[in-house]
Amino acid sequence: MKLGLQIMLGVLSLIPVLFAALGVLQGAGYHMPDGGYVAALDNQYRYTSGTYILVSLMLWYCIPSIEKHFKLLAMVCAALVLGGLGRLVSHLTVGPGSDEQFAGMILELGSPLFLVWQMAVARKANAA
Repeated sequence: MKLGLQIMLGVLSLIPVLFAALGVLQGAGYHMPDGGYVAALDNQYRYTSGTYILVSLMLWYCIPSIEKHFKLLAMVCAALVLGGLGRLVSHLTVGPGSDEQFAGMILELGSPLFLVWQMAVARKANAA
């Protein structure tokens, strides 16, 4: 149970790291390679991508002893849910983004399920 959670979190955490690294390096140009965006949008996109890397690093810190890090995992999940809610607002008001962004939104909004899994792992560890 613990190993499964660790593997799942480790594998899924690679997705935001990849997209965040691309966001920091390529900025808004990742989505608009021909330009057409204002500097402020590029700046905000790169900043947000950098903070997404930090969220992944916090998650990586939790993984080795996941049964002991409910509070930090809860904060990571809260950040992901808030980001997912932002994506949902964009999806509903501006229109759908890319398929990758939609998949990200589903993962972000579903991230609290990992807290339920973590609590089961912690309970089992405490019982042993």
